[in-house]
Amino acid sequence: MANYNPGPANTTGAAVAPTPLLKDELDIVIPTIRNLDFLEMWRPFLQPYHLIIVQDGDPSKTIKVPPGFDYELYNRNDINKILGPRASCISFKDSACRCFGYMVSKKKYIFTIDDDCFVANDPTGKPINALEQHIKNLLCPSTPFFFNTLYEPYREGADFVRGYPFSLREGVPTAVSHGLWLNIPDYDAPTQLVKPLERNTRYVDAILTIPKGTLFPMCGMNLAFDRDLIGPAMYFGLMGDGQPIGRYDDMWAGWCCKVITDHLGLGIKTGLPYIYHSKASNPFVNLRKEYKGIFWQEDIIPFFQNVVLPKECTTVQKCYIELSKQVKEKLSKVDPYFDKLADAMVTWIEAWDDLNPQKPAAK
Repeated sequence: MANYNPGPANTTGAAVAPTPLLKDELDIVIPTIRNLDFLEMWRPFLQPYHLIIVQDGDPSKTIKVPPGFDYELYNRNDINKILGPRASCISFKDSACRCFGYMVSKKKYIFTIDDDCFVANDPTGKPINALEQHIKNLLCPSTPFFFNTLYEPYREGADFVRGYPFSLREGVPTAVSHGLWLNIPDYDAPTQLVKPLERNTRYVDAILTIPKGTLFPMCGMNLAFDRDLIGPAMYFGLMGDGQPIGRYDDMWAGWCCKVITDHLGLGIKTGLPYIYHSKASNPFVNLRKEYKGIFWQEDIIPFFQNVVLPKECTTVQKCYIELSKQVKEKLSKVDPYFDKLADAMVTWIEAWDDLNPQKPAAK
């Protein structure tokens, strides 16, 4: 490992896989403010798939996409036109706007990635097909009710260890696959400031199911999920322009998703795949965005740890509406922002259901 080069990988000349997994069942959602030159590196892995690009910031700016990619692009004007008054629930001047792409997609699966994330190398020097690994994670069961000390029991060369209950070995459906990053770690601003030169070169070849009852800080830069299982809960909140907080969008969605997947008996995995995160954001800018959240999270985390969803909440939408009521009741005491956020959570579900009408039950 001494000479391990984590990336970015050289994918020039790499062949596109002949039969891409879930080609017609998956959309790739990318939030951006710039030309998407980074897609050239991802071409061997992502070109067969449909892209949904959500343009943040100035809608008059032209975003250039490399030739050969199949995509649709939405800017703020499009969001306002499609959602009307409900567009207020979609953040502006913040990557949280990516969740609009989740809403307008008609596919079963979503992979979302940031435009400063490149293809990483594994320890053998081979470029990592992050999307392929996410798909494998999503198509494989999770084991949230009992921890397996060999981690992912369904991988080749592993299994359930002695003492693991046979009644739990079938696992449960996986709703979310949470990938990690080499090079620039996903640190908060205070950690960035005290460790400005720190880089992650540790490639850990592991996939874990996050146990039931355990929260985690979800990062949206390398993430995939089953839209049918958990899509309505993947709301990235109110962040950015006009809001008192930023950089908590993906974590808010992660906390909501975790309590809902726990309630509905679904799983979330973390670990592989890795991407190469190329650029560290400005820690002083990040601190301005995060500083209220750093204080608020000391109340937010206990709130989510103690959330109880009633048994009547049998769908993601019902769970999310109930969660919004509890946010309004308990977190509005922390700051009036949470009263506004709770209302936006309801608006999000209304907009989701409007664009994604429920199919009638088969008779």
